[in-house]
Amino acid sequence: MSVKIEEAMKVIHQYAPNFQAKIGMILGSGLSSVANEMTNVISIPYQSIPGLEVGRVSGHPSLLVLGQMNGVPVICLKGRLHLYEGTSYETLQILIRVIKHLGCETLLITGASGSLRPEVGPGELVAISDHINLQPGNPLVGPNDESIGPRFVSLENAYDRDLRALLIKAGSRMGFPMTEGVYLATMGPVFETPAEIRAFRSLGADAVGMSVVPEVILARHCGMRVVGIAAITNLAVGLSAERVTHEVTLHSSERLGRNLAKLIPAFVKDLASEL
Repeated sequence: MSVKIEEAMKVIHQYAPNFQAKIGMILGSGLSSVANEMTNVISIPYQSIPGLEVGRVSGHPSLLVLGQMNGVPVICLKGRLHLYEGTSYETLQILIRVIKHLGCETLLITGASGSLRPEVGPGELVAISDHINLQPGNPLVGPNDESIGPRFVSLENAYDRDLRALLIKAGSRMGFPMTEGVYLATMGPVFETPAEIRAFRSLGADAVGMSVVPEVILARHCGMRVVGIAAITNLAVGLSAERVTHEVTLHSSERLGRNLAKLIPAFVKDLASEL
């Protein structure tokens, strides 16, 4: 464990001395209402944890929330940090590895996304089956700490097939049918051009966003299983007459957040019964 991780864990244990979780989750833009389904909550501001910082994007409260969901101990990152804000990969490493050090073996990631498929519109949920990384760099570049994970990490089953099947089953039961799709990550903060969207579709992408992928790489490096949800807030530029803005993203996310606040606790309960 690096010195910074040791320092981060020391602060967290001051808030919650004996807390251990089974499942971690990251909530994307406007989706933080899912955390309202937690009980026995302990909230820790990111800025209180060494190595972390406050996010500066609307819809991301920047809180590490510890508690229970349907009786299952969980950790929630209520708001994420983005590369386009100037956040370093080292900071993202601390966030993900804190989740691992608190006992989590599974990480559920959500992200507000644009759809590249006209038939999958705003309000839909897509179970991420794979990703295409068009962000610069990689969060594992540099010296490798073998106590955390191997030098070379396989991403063949980065979005765990069994977890995805369990998620889709829960969605069907709760009235939220889900398709599967490939998530493509860009750097941001600009939205994509129509030409880029056409290129992304030719690459096989189904949804596009500005996050998710670095977190997945880091989670797989330290041995966590991952399941991901692309929450569709809009059709990508060129596929709709509606102008794509962050305000549109947040407005659509409110409804998606309400749906996820029903789906995710059901999924957590199902998963816990299998752990």
